[in-house]
Amino acid sequence: MSSLICMKFGGTSVADAERIKRAARRIVEKREAGHSVVAVLSARGKTTDELITMAQEVSAAPDPREMDMLLSSGERISCALCAMAINDLGHRAISLTGSQAGIVTDESHTKALILDVRADRIRAALEEDHIVLVAGFQGVSQTAKNVTTLGRGGSDTSAVAVAAALGAEVCEIYTDVSGIYSADPRIVPDARKLETVSFEEMLEMAASGAGVLQLRSVEYARNHGVRIHCRSSFDSEPGTFVVAEGETMEQPLITAVTHSVEEARITLTGVPDEPGAAARIFEAMADANVNVDMIVQNEPVAAGGQAEISFTVPRDDMRAAVAALESLRGASYAEITAHENTGKVSIIGAGMRSHPGVAAKVFGVLAREGVNIDMISTSPIKISCVIERDHVESAVQALHSAFELSGEGTIAVEEPFRAST
Repeated sequence: MSSLICMKFGGTSVADAERIKRAARRIVEKREAGHSVVAVLSARGKTTDELITMAQEVSAAPDPREMDMLLSSGERISCALCAMAINDLGHRAISLTGSQAGIVTDESHTKALILDVRADRIRAALEEDHIVLVAGFQGVSQTAKNVTTLGRGGSDTSAVAVAAALGAEVCEIYTDVSGIYSADPRIVPDARKLETVSFEEMLEMAASGAGVLQLRSVEYARNHGVRIHCRSSFDSEPGTFVVAEGETMEQPLITAVTHSVEEARITLTGVPDEPGAAARIFEAMADANVNVDMIVQNEPVAAGGQAEISFTVPRDDMRAAVAALESLRGASYAEITAHENTGKVSIIGAGMRSHPGVAAKVFGVLAREGVNIDMISTSPIKISCVIERDHVESAVQALHSAFELSGEGTIAVEEPFRAST
């Protein structure tokens, strides 16, 4: 049996008719090279944004179930059009919805988690020598059998999950840049393209704002041993492989500088200094389906004093977070403050484990740039600083230069980075 390749094309890669035909040709080239091919497609260009706007035009608070019905249509359009283009190239293609492909999720709407991939229909189509196109970003809920979507960047997770279920040789993620870089090339034009990145480093990069791969897709790939090849839709050059840590050639001190300007910071004052106070606060966040990133709690100095807790959430979830906390006012905290003008800059590198002094250098570089740090979070291979959004670009440039991450082989970005569905 021929080896299986899973290919995923992002929104910019299928944004118009010519790009869909280009994607179709790349898929056919893989098939003609002797591989079985399953391709996962995102919605075209800004289709998902346009669908969200449509919903907001008719409802101030769209029902989550109906939002998923609406949003899932974009990927289905891409798959059907690409199948038509492949058929015109003389190959047989079949497009499947997430449900038809056997992608089973939990019951959450707009941010569902994949529970299983029952890929029998995909396997049957491959046995019949079809190229299979799967609509990304979507599935069907296990109990209620409703259409669900996986959240921004969810097509990456769809592709990795399908690749894992089928035992694919590799999952190729096609996007608008030629790989993963040491920083966003829009901010650092001489950023270096990385040949390989470990799953651990890529997890930290995705969680810290790198928009090339979705965090959950990297988690899924690591847990199921799926090799990812992140590469450009617009040329045939090799991109960046995301692999197990033992497969990387070296562990540089710092691999990349990442950033995010999609953060919001919430501060709660007057938090009782007693067991369970923090639990009640973050249970409310979990119930509201709000992902919390960095958390800092200040212990009261005086006996009987009250604590202060600050944490960051995605800016799009800030209002939901504040609303969820209102019922706890008085009992679990006294006052709440929300800051929208928040950003985050991070450095990531597996080599940090064995090199002291990295944190001191980071803080010194930011101090010389006049950047005040509001919050700090660390892991063995990451240091993240929450700062004012207006200082993010200069902080990224200064850190990238200070750790000498520039290199050859850089390219301009054809279109702005964004996480497609």
